[in-house]
Amino acid sequence: MIGKHLTACTSVLVGKAATVDGSTLIARNDDTFLPLTPQRFYVHPAEHDQPARTWTSNQNGFTAPIPSDGHRYLATPNVEIDKTGEYAESGINDQNVAMSATESVYGNPDALAYDPLVANGLAEDSLQTMVLPYITSARDGVRYLGKLIKQYGSPEGNGVLFSDNQEVWYMEIVTGHHWVAQRIPDDAYAVTANQVAIQQVTFDDPDNFMFSAGIQAFVAEHHLNPDQDGWNFRHIFGTSTEKDRHYNTPRVWFGQRVLNPEIEQDPQSSDLPFICRTSHKISVEDVEYILSSHYNETPYDPLGHGPEDLRTKFRPISMNRTQNSHVLQIRNDVPADRSALMWLCFGVPAFSPYVPFFANVTDTDPSYSQTPRRLDDQSAYWMYRKLSMIVESHYRDFIEQDVDYVTAAKQALRTHVAQTLAHADQEQLSGAALTDYLTDRNHAVTATMRQTTTQFTNDLIEKGLTLSGLTFNMDKNL
Repeated sequence: MIGKHLTACTSVLVGKAATVDGSTLIARNDDTFLPLTPQRFYVHPAEHDQPARTWTSNQNGFTAPIPSDGHRYLATPNVEIDKTGEYAESGINDQNVAMSATESVYGNPDALAYDPLVANGLAEDSLQTMVLPYITSARDGVRYLGKLIKQYGSPEGNGVLFSDNQEVWYMEIVTGHHWVAQRIPDDAYAVTANQVAIQQVTFDDPDNFMFSAGIQAFVAEHHLNPDQDGWNFRHIFGTSTEKDRHYNTPRVWFGQRVLNPEIEQDPQSSDLPFICRTSHKISVEDVEYILSSHYNETPYDPLGHGPEDLRTKFRPISMNRTQNSHVLQIRNDVPADRSALMWLCFGVPAFSPYVPFFANVTDTDPSYSQTPRRLDDQSAYWMYRKLSMIVESHYRDFIEQDVDYVTAAKQALRTHVAQTLAHADQEQLSGAALTDYLTDRNHAVTATMRQTTTQFTNDLIEKGLTLSGLTFNMDKNL
């Protein structure tokens, strides 16, 4: 079995009828293998009639031709691609198709014995670059990636998220060539966390399921189905281990607890449902809360007051290894040319805000697009990492102020989006004029958040200077 870097992420997917405004939402924490893996956020331009060329991964040697035409798209790649690989991770293209890659998943040894991973196959570091520029819908994304996996194989298990304004799909690649994708029902949501999540598969329902060619025969031939009845993808290809019950299932439990608090479940259960429904509508802020959480208000919170053995029992959702957290929103209540938003958090999401960026733009601010390898005073990545470190270092003293800062930012950023849309409507902007306006508005929100966050960070540093252990009370006259 070919190994892979530990990229233990958490994902949330929500159908359009389950959200407050009819948006589709896909969201994920990108938790890398190091506490610091600097990332940048940029716009890759559309390409037309390009000469014959190939893509080659510097991680596993995967090589494949690149089409001559591709759509413009947002991406959040690593900065040190010579050391860590590209990993373009998350973005939205100019067809309003969103993609987040990937949620690492792990197939079991029984299945991998008969379809082993392919060492130089299409890996996570290349997925976004090889797929997002060339797809026109979420469903098309599943089909396109499925063809690539059939041709090149996969060196790892991956869960890939796709959405457009109508559909949300979750695709799990579990062996060298086999995969299943399920459409999240419009009135439902799903939370995944590094385990095979999809359960019962209906093979005669192409509207809601897609799968690799021959997967049923493969399972039957090698006697992989452990169940008396049904065809449960999780049971056949997934894992259910002690590590899962401490590292993975509790995160799914907490996400479902946030959205369905009335349902009591065991955080270590291997049978938590994949498709879930809730009686209330889900907002972007609900998803942000899940991704920024650390078992808040439970005994398992590592920053809480519970018993030591419980506070360190489960791996939290928000971590210092979370390099970016994103919510990709495609709205249905505004025209398509302004409906795609990427809510991006470059700090530890437990302490940092999600900044909204319109996707129909030509560039991003240099503070996002030109992240340096080492800490500086200009880039957004390092600004929010710095803030996160300061808050956590004096958590008891700073957390209330930080909550107030994030709460105020949420309101201001929602207002920014509303005002931007209202002005675009009032001025009847379209085409290149609208794209230029949205690009300027993305720059404007970046500048505003820089000013606000820098001042808040400075306030915390000033307060922190009074918290030194090297102090002594004495006669004020001395």
